[in-house]
Amino acid sequence: MRSRGRAGRGLVVGNRASQQQQLRRPKMADLGKKYCVYCLADVTNLRLRCTECQDIELCTECFSAGAEIGNHRRWHGYQLVDGGRFTLWGPEAEGGWTSREEQLLLDAIEQFGFGNWEDMAAHVGANRTPQEVMEHYVSMYIHGNLGKACIPDSIPNRVTDHTCPTGGPLSPSLTTPLPPLDITVQEQQQLGYMPLRDDYEIEYDQDAETLISGLSVNYDDDDVEVELKECCVDMYVRKLKERQRRKSIAREYNLVPGFLGKDKKDKDKPAKRKISKEEKELRSKLRPLYQFMSNKEIEDFFENMHKERMLRAKLRELQRYRRNGITKMEESAEYEAARHKREKRKENKNTASSKRGREDGKDGEFAAIENLPGFELLSDREKVLCSSLNLSPTRYLTVKTIIIKDHLQKRQGIPSKSRLPSYLDKVLKKRILNFLTESGWISRDAS
Repeated sequence: MRSRGRAGRGLVVGNRASQQQQLRRPKMADLGKKYCVYCLADVTNLRLRCTECQDIELCTECFSAGAEIGNHRRWHGYQLVDGGRFTLWGPEAEGGWTSREEQLLLDAIEQFGFGNWEDMAAHVGANRTPQEVMEHYVSMYIHGNLGKACIPDSIPNRVTDHTCPTGGPLSPSLTTPLPPLDITVQEQQQLGYMPLRDDYEIEYDQDAETLISGLSVNYDDDDVEVELKECCVDMYVRKLKERQRRKSIAREYNLVPGFLGKDKKDKDKPAKRKISKEEKELRSKLRPLYQFMSNKEIEDFFENMHKERMLRAKLRELQRYRRNGITKMEESAEYEAARHKREKRKENKNTASSKRGREDGKDGEFAAIENLPGFELLSDREKVLCSSLNLSPTRYLTVKTIIIKDHLQKRQGIPSKSRLPSYLDKVLKKRILNFLTESGWISRDAS
């Protein structure tokens, strides 16, 4: 029993010794690591090596605190040692750029210049694309904290970029070609249209390019000559804007398909309402304003005007109902039916009376003048007057027009001479004046 116990205790002691030897023995993964000689922290990625003391390598925290160990002193020279995996912007920075890549990036920006992202990406390394290089440099060195601290808000004597896409004088957005027209080759030849350039053989203001065709930049030009050349360029740019504006208007209102006679109606769109004659006249009058509004804005404008007219008509109808004592919409239907019957009876009565009057005129007093020109323009009383005076309708209408016109001129204070025809004697004139006075055409003082 005792021998067995001693053997067991010897086995335990042997196992502990082997475990301690394994702990003391460094692992294969730890052979390439470096540690701070002061705090034993892992400094494999970044460390500061003393140039005067051998095997003295400190971490950044101990170096900044001025740690001293053995013969090493804080004022000794040092050397920054990078293991190649140190990130300048921290591990949370996007892309995981190492310090070596950052140094290559700064060398590339100095060597190749801002914007040459392809050559810069090749200089940094094959694992970085031009898009990644551009995004990292712009985000970290321009818009990041480093750029905000180094780049001032207002740079003196800064060159203005006139080609910027934000609406500058030479912005590409001002002269960007529109999508090509969807027309056949024969129609392109008919219009002189070049689809790949979105140009025409004969453009608006065809000779606009002559303003700048002879311009050249000379170093011996004085200020006046430079300003004159800039004015020529400004005039040319304005002509280009006008040319582009006209093309946009033609696209907006489908003028090209309309000119070619193939203005197809879109089946998917709902049918448009019927346009009245008054609206057509208004559209024709407002046509010069179309260039300042888009097609949709114009259609919305006329659609709103149509809605306004409909609302006004509905309001007048409701006001008429209210004047007639109708307060409910159910009563309006009965009112409209009764009004329709009443107007129909009145129309039938007028038709019967006019027919009876025509029949009486054929057999009686109107038989002498009913076939003369102008008879249908006379009222029943005027027909009686002309028949009694044995005066033709045209002569009566001429005398009537002259008398009423002279009367209106006298009321306005305009002197006028009597221009009555020679066939009108005093008796006829007096009879006609009395008739016009009784009918209310002229006042009694004029007669």
